[in-house]
Amino acid sequence: MTYRIYGSELSPYSVKVRSFFRYKKIDHEWIPRSPAVQAEFQKYAKLPLVPLVVTPEGEGVQDSTPILERFETSHSEPSVTPADPALAFVSALLEEYGDEWGNKWMFHYRWRYQPDVWSTAERIALQMMGAQGTLAVAQARAAVAERMTGRLGFVGSNTATEPVIEASFAKALGLIEAHLASRPYLLGGRPAMADFGLWGQLYEAATDPTPGALMRASAPKVMAWVQRMLSPREEGAFETLDALAPTLEPLLSQEVGALFLPWSAANAAAIGRGDKSFTVNLGEVSWAQEPQKYHARSLAEIRAKFAAARGASGLEPLLAKTGCLAILAG
Repeated sequence: MTYRIYGSELSPYSVKVRSFFRYKKIDHEWIPRSPAVQAEFQKYAKLPLVPLVVTPEGEGVQDSTPILERFETSHSEPSVTPADPALAFVSALLEEYGDEWGNKWMFHYRWRYQPDVWSTAERIALQMMGAQGTLAVAQARAAVAERMTGRLGFVGSNTATEPVIEASFAKALGLIEAHLASRPYLLGGRPAMADFGLWGQLYEAATDPTPGALMRASAPKVMAWVQRMLSPREEGAFETLDALAPTLEPLLSQEVGALFLPWSAANAAAIGRGDKSFTVNLGEVSWAQEPQKYHARSLAEIRAKFAAARGASGLEPLLAKTGCLAILAG
């Protein structure tokens, strides 16, 4: 039984799903999305977005986190979910942080700086137009660059928020570097949901000129993990929450509790009010952007997961200590 993954090497959510399938040893075919397969893609996709997984029975499945959760259930070993419910929730929270906040790092650097813009636009154009000659690729590259630089506002990237995004990227790299100094994966000897969510964004950043240079200069352990996660394998057990806490707590406190969750809550509140824009203070910077409906839904999902995990030993003290509890409790 072979599954088909329609995706793009330039999509963090596509490579996230591919890495997961590789770890699970689920037989699959990787199909780069291009005009040549567009008719087949449209046959199965409900949304015009990658990744799309097509099952052997002909069902199309989209959205990376639900894809991982579905196949974690149907292909339970090797598991990416710790048996400890507190640690399993922390893993889900970090995956959410990677998907929703880490995407800001990746998208900002990719479409903010000209070397990154042209590098990425060139790769997208080759994927779209490679067989149609040099002129077609050049025209497509220019069109992609113009369209995508105009979309920076969707992740909240602008002149006011740029320092927050870039400082967050540098801070997170340093914190993850310290955390990975004594373990191959974020929660110990085997990858968890947290790894796949954060890795997809950092893998893409590593392929781009500006953030890739920053990563190579400052975070060798992160770069080794980025390579390891291309085809991850089980090297040991998950660690305990207590063992992980010394280097995991700073990431939860300084990034998830201080930036991601306040931003996410403000976005959801704006959606609830029907506002066209929202502002939230993140440290000394006033962050302003248009609210995004998808992010509001994903906050509702992580709050539901927290509600199900409440009472797990050690969870609420950790979340309170790191500034995450109040927003997750709703």
